[in-house]
Amino acid sequence: MERERRLSDLVDYIVERGSVRLEEVLERFDVSPATARRDLDALADQQLVTRTRGGAIANGSSGDVPLRYRTVRQGRQKGAISLAVADSIEPGSVIAFNGGTTTTMAAYEVGVRSSADEALSHAPLTVVTNAINIANDLIVRPQLRVVVLGGAARMRSYELIGPLASLILPAISIDTLYLGVSAIDLDRGLFTHDEGEAAVNAALVEAARRVVVVADSTKLATTAFARICGFDAVDALITDDGLSDADAARLAERGLDVTRAGTTAS
Repeated sequence: MERERRLSDLVDYIVERGSVRLEEVLERFDVSPATARRDLDALADQQLVTRTRGGAIANGSSGDVPLRYRTVRQGRQKGAISLAVADSIEPGSVIAFNGGTTTTMAAYEVGVRSSADEALSHAPLTVVTNAINIANDLIVRPQLRVVVLGGAARMRSYELIGPLASLILPAISIDTLYLGVSAIDLDRGLFTHDEGEAAVNAALVEAARRVVVVADSTKLATTAFARICGFDAVDALITDDGLSDADAARLAERGLDVTRAGTTAS
């Protein structure tokens, strides 16, 4: 198992159980004692766990795993969502992405599409983002104009947050925002783990003519701390084929056009 994937799975394992003993890591992940200790030390260095004598315990922030440890989760689903996003792009439009694993993958696909689609070469896209990793991925695409919001960089998500990030938004117009979220509450709306991210995301929503949430179906089974907005501010959801018919119907009742990537729209 590749180390990044193993670290991601190990974080999940510790968060689910609250703690782990070294012997459990050896048995569960089939690694040597030296490797197990290095893995636990690496997660402790990222402040995702606290090392204990003979193991580790989850930190309060462990549910908000750094981006590089989350990219492998729901990979097939996020890949399908990303292709659906790329298919939806209108040449010459202004689009925006906030930070997150799904938006990062979607932005990458948009970048690939911009190099291959002749229509996009004649009518280039403008991409607005507060995620420095997305900007870094797209800046090498000559067909794209990349606009980066200001702010303080957040280690876990690579998003720029704080008052500076919102200063430019009242002065620009975004055609479509592709919004990644940490949780979808069917009663209360969209959530993320950090209140600073939520504030900038809400400002992006306010600046966009159309808001499309991009989230895999597991986000409907989770909760998060900070509310971004309600469903009245959202136009559509692109998710995966794991979304149940019942949940799709409930979202449609709230006014969202729901696309399950790889299946038909509902």
